[in-house]
Amino acid sequence: MRFSTNKLLGRRAVVVAALSALSTLAHADVTLLNVSYDVTREFYKDYNQVFSAHWKKATGERVTVNQSHGGSSKQANSVAEGLEADVITMNQANDIDILFNKGKLIPQDWAKRLPNNSAPTTSVTVILVRKGNPKNIKDWVDLARPGVSVVIPNPKTSGNGRYTYLAAYGSALKKGKDVSNARALVRGIFANVPVFDGGGRAATTTFAQRNIGDALATFESEVPLIKGEFGGDYEVIYPSLTVLAENPVSVVDKVVDKKGSRKQAEAYLKYLWSDEGQAVAARHHLRPRSTKVRAQFAKDFPKVNTFTVGDVFGGWTQAQKEHFSDGGTYDQILAAGRK
Repeated sequence: MRFSTNKLLGRRAVVVAALSALSTLAHADVTLLNVSYDVTREFYKDYNQVFSAHWKKATGERVTVNQSHGGSSKQANSVAEGLEADVITMNQANDIDILFNKGKLIPQDWAKRLPNNSAPTTSVTVILVRKGNPKNIKDWVDLARPGVSVVIPNPKTSGNGRYTYLAAYGSALKKGKDVSNARALVRGIFANVPVFDGGGRAATTTFAQRNIGDALATFESEVPLIKGEFGGDYEVIYPSLTVLAENPVSVVDKVVDKKGSRKQAEAYLKYLWSDEGQAVAARHHLRPRSTKVRAQFAKDFPKVNTFTVGDVFGGWTQAQKEHFSDGGTYDQILAAGRK
């Protein structure tokens, strides 16, 4: 049987089109959603571009990463209630635990899947004051003085706020004070808070844009962003002792298995530990885990005395239950302050 030239060309075109379609499927666009806390917008905006370029070079596949930001607990609850995040990147383990506790979206031992208890970066809680430090604020105890106004996001909705509470409370205990002294310190500080914003970025706006407060308690990583975005002269105060904020991450297993995006989501998180990923973090003033990268950026990260939530409070699960659950120590302290 003979085929005409036109028929052969036609069949060849069909084959080429089929192969082209297979190639397109093999390298189809993949979209991930990273649900994160309030003050990481700029970091992940840059990191997403770095990872996408790395992944395209390594696999030929195009990955787009969308971002969602807000108060950490609110964000975690949104995922637990149905927001389809491929990955969740928080500033405390307790908010990621919500995904196990409320919907079994991840395994209970999620923190064991990556190095450093799945926390690729850290920060520390510091105090930002206005030019000249007119209220002479030097440590946590100064935030409790009469006449000092301090902006802190709501610890019930914000990891930033919880870290500030634990930094002050824990510093008192670590310095040999008893529980009643630690409570009194925190009571004095939170009595001086004029407005409780829902997240760290909203608190920044209150302090820097609305010009409310003598001091802002926030993460070290937020300070350069405030100076760059809002202008004005500020000074950062490193307390004599503060809490180390560890920033854990996790794949949301039920979502990535449903979408078929596990490979890309896991690679996205693992690349946070790469030299390139760690350098992006350091440029955004997040303290890198990598000894090599940390040495390269040593001038940007002053040495500071820290403790972890595990050191003083038995870990985030215990801290949440004892201090931030309804009727817990935080609620008791605020109620006592209103009397």
